[in-house]
Amino acid sequence: MKFLSSNIRHLRKSHPLTQEQLAEKLGVQRSMISAYEDGRSEPRLSALELMVAIFEVGMDELVFWDIRENGRKYLQKDPIKILTVTLDAKNEEWISMVGQKASAGYLNGYADPEYMEQLPSFSLPNLSKSNTYRAFEISGDSMLPLMPGTLIIGAYLENALEVKNGKSYVLVTRNEGIVYKRVFNYIREKGKLFVVSDNDRYKPYDIPFEDVMEIWEAKAYVSTHFPEPSASPLSLEDLGKMIQEIKTDIRKITGN
Repeated sequence: MKFLSSNIRHLRKSHPLTQEQLAEKLGVQRSMISAYEDGRSEPRLSALELMVAIFEVGMDELVFWDIRENGRKYLQKDPIKILTVTLDAKNEEWISMVGQKASAGYLNGYADPEYMEQLPSFSLPNLSKSNTYRAFEISGDSMLPLMPGTLIIGAYLENALEVKNGKSYVLVTRNEGIVYKRVFNYIREKGKLFVVSDNDRYKPYDIPFEDVMEIWEAKAYVSTHFPEPSASPLSLEDLGKMIQEIKTDIRKITGN
């Protein structure tokens, strides 16, 4: 249990919990947490199992992996790679389109060449040829003003650690399906991505990193809906400034 004491200290602080709060969750005295973190005592199996649940880590990760130095163990795996793309006559990649009806099948068929060849494909100008792109048709109104039916053009992201906080991404996940959200990266700290809708009627939620199959950074969108003008009324101050500017312009024209 070479790394157990330092892992307990690191995970407790990163969640964050005080020694007293962790002791209460484990049903032990606060002094026992101090002993665990100093390496003067080792937790019983029942306490280890509780810590695995509290910190959302694997038992082997908690006991045998240096989390503070190396980050979460599953991040050491090779990055996800695209297995299948479609090519045009010039051997250049098409943008495969995953429509709303095809989204369920995509979760199982994204690595199947025959399935991918059946998807509609197209190309767009002005996109860097150094990336692989895919188009996803969004549903629902969680990302207004983008309407249902909008195509999000995403560039494949090989390394999840490169997810930038507040940017929008298409996530292909095992449990949530295909989602388009603004994403905040807490992989190193908590092993999760925090996703937020632009429509504040929808609550943010976490997606465990191990559930994420693909990540596509939003680069463009195609929509048949044009954005509506702002409906917010002018304030009295804005209205006064506008009237004053009109008067000034009239004086310049008339010379008065």
